[in-house]
Amino acid sequence: MAQKLYIFDTTLRDGEQSPGCSMNLAEKLEMARQLDRLGVDILEAGFPIASHGDFEAVQAVAAEIRRPTIAALARANELDINRAGEALRGAARSRIHTFLATSDIHLQYKLHKTRAEVLQMISWAVGHAKSLCQDVEFSPEDAGRTDRSYLIECCHAAVEAGATVLNLPDTVGYCMEPEYEQMFRDVATRVPGMDKVILSTHTHDDLGMAVANTLAGIRGGARQVECTINGIGERAGNAALEEVVMAVYVRRDMLPVATDIHTEQLFASSELLTRLTGMTVQRNKAIVGRNAFAHEAGIHQDGILKNAITYEIITPHTVGMPSNYLVLGKHSGRHALAKRYEDLGYKLTKPELDRVYELFTQLADRKKNVYDEDLIGLVNEGFSDIPELFSLRLFQSISSSEGQATATVELEKNGEAFRDSGTAGGPCDAAFRAIDRITGVPGAILDFSVQTVGPAADGVAEVSLRAGFQGREFAGRCTNPSVVEAAARAYLQAANKAVYELKRAEDSRAAGTTSADKGELADRVSPSRR
Repeated sequence: MAQKLYIFDTTLRDGEQSPGCSMNLAEKLEMARQLDRLGVDILEAGFPIASHGDFEAVQAVAAEIRRPTIAALARANELDINRAGEALRGAARSRIHTFLATSDIHLQYKLHKTRAEVLQMISWAVGHAKSLCQDVEFSPEDAGRTDRSYLIECCHAAVEAGATVLNLPDTVGYCMEPEYEQMFRDVATRVPGMDKVILSTHTHDDLGMAVANTLAGIRGGARQVECTINGIGERAGNAALEEVVMAVYVRRDMLPVATDIHTEQLFASSELLTRLTGMTVQRNKAIVGRNAFAHEAGIHQDGILKNAITYEIITPHTVGMPSNYLVLGKHSGRHALAKRYEDLGYKLTKPELDRVYELFTQLADRKKNVYDEDLIGLVNEGFSDIPELFSLRLFQSISSSEGQATATVELEKNGEAFRDSGTAGGPCDAAFRAIDRITGVPGAILDFSVQTVGPAADGVAEVSLRAGFQGREFAGRCTNPSVVEAAARAYLQAANKAVYELKRAEDSRAAGTTSADKGELADRVSPSRR
């Protein structure tokens, strides 16, 4: 009989550390709700000591999301662990996840500690966490490069102090499958008291081995896996949750484990994360990429038409992938639209449905066929976690072969219209400059991508971008038949976030309520690159 494999999702913690993937409180809550629908067992909500915002996010997720265990990360010191315990106070099920580097490389160059000192720190940290929370996970950071005998000592110290989960991270994506698998076997057989402890994987993709090593860890005895939606995370990212889950699902003949994940929610989870972070998924990405179930070669098409199993080991329906068939037209009503969104994994509130329906009718007037991918694209504008301070009323652009373009935009704020123009080398940049002139917060494009959504002949442009405003990054994403208008709307989305967040930060400073003013984070550092 298959054993339970616990899915530990760290999208909101390790995943959010990926450059450009930061989320505000409302966005973290929205993602947490989707992870709950997906069925993850443990949801790592953040690193409370990192910032006041991270503390608030963990606190809010712990208060609202009741089914999964909510975990918070903490370094092996009193301030971190106390802060994590405080953030988790309202959780129905909580876990403090504490960590300390154990490889000689980290001991010598980062910690400047001896092996004996680190062993004492592990015992104290796990014991202190246990006094605040019964469920304690310990991670020997850089376990993959830690001397094996010393790793056994570290794990033993953690188990004796009360750890319920031992996580063995391949922090820098260095391990190969056989050695990662053997590390789990060694810990399972050489550390006393392991019959009451769950072993966990945490792998990074620096060498493209994250998912393979996670599966190797399972073969070695791990019964918890740490992963993120779309594999986002530090450097090259973490093991992708959707890939691990579906590998276990498809190859249950080889892996004696099963998860409680609702696989039909995988695509919706991927799409939501993309919308919130602006981090697009490559088309040939396994499981959730737009080409994952596309077939162009004649031989493949022939086989699929005869029997899909010839070239598809997973059906699109299994992961909630839209079939891309025509589903709605300009005469469809709100009820039909809401039902189709529900089929795609989106439960819309009435205000959200009203907003998306307005965009849907506009799109249906401009293109003949509306596809599932179009509907998903509209969600990017239909949902909004930041108040729409400025809304686009009019957009016009003119470009020439001589390399100059002019764009005119009219924005509305609080019922008042503002119109301005910008000139630049291209129509998109001209539109951005015009928006800058109105909002008064100029930005710089850091990342810009365009994809076609839907069949090429009837597709629309999906623009995703990241822009920097006064040292902070904000994402925008929009789908529109016009590439330039999609770009302008996506940039305005990012600009709205910037105006809102910068004003909030200014108000906080004026009120003297920033975490720095309170002196709460005296030894604050960037989140661990575990």
